[in-house]
Formats: sequence, structure tokens, C-alpha cells
Amino acid sequence: MAEASYPDDLRYHPEHDWARIEGDTAVFGVTWFAQDALGEVVFFDPPGLGTEVAKDSTYAEVESVKAVSDVYAPLSGEITEVNEQAKDKPELINTDPYGEGWMVKVELSDPSEAAALLDAESYKKLLDS
Repeated sequence: MAEASYPDDLRYHPEHDWARIEGDTAVFGVTWFAQDALGEVVFFDPPGLGTEVAKDSTYAEVESVKAVSDVYAPLSGEITEVNEQAKDKPELINTDPYGEGWMVKVELSDPSEAAALLDAESYKKLLDS
């Protein structure tokens, strides 16, 4: 398992998902808190390429030894890439949630939505409440 961390370069959704925003695109994944709460991830069911995702709605499922959980989109857009490596080796979501355990890349339909996401400090405060 990865050590607890919440990188400052990411934006966070209250449902424990993150976005690394790079211009009009973003990479999505689940936070350290989410993967820790899930336990050992054994299956990642991503959406197909070209799928439209809407901010705050579910776009994928992860299954752990404990439960099946929905993954929420922190922003809206179109899926342009799926992390096939995480699909084949879902344990990457536990061992490297911000690196090799990323889930999808998205072309953002409304980059201004990012203003509503939490920064790392605000997300940590949410976890402490």
C-alpha cells in the first residue's frame, strides 16, 4: 500500500476522487483515503473510450475484497484514454494511486468546473471533519 499523501498539484472531489488538470484535459483517479477505505482492489471496470462523463456522476467501478464501489467524475468531459495497466493490474490503485494507478484521461467539456474542486489543504480538512 502507498503511504498517505495528498499532492498539492491535484484538485479533489468530496467523494474521494482527484483530477490532475493539464489545460483542457485531466487525469482522474481515487485518493489515498479512498483506496485505503476500499482495501485490496481486485477489479477495475473503466468506461469505454468516447464515453461522456458528468461532474459528480459515477463513471467506473472498483471492486475490492470488501465491496464494489462507484468512482465519481470530479469534472465533465469525454474519456480519451483508459489506464489499461490498472485494468490488468488493479493493485496499482492501492500501491500508486496518484501515479501508475490513475484511471482515465478526459477532454474537459467545461474546464471552469475545476474551481469547485478542493485543494489539498481543504480536502485534508474534509477528511478530519
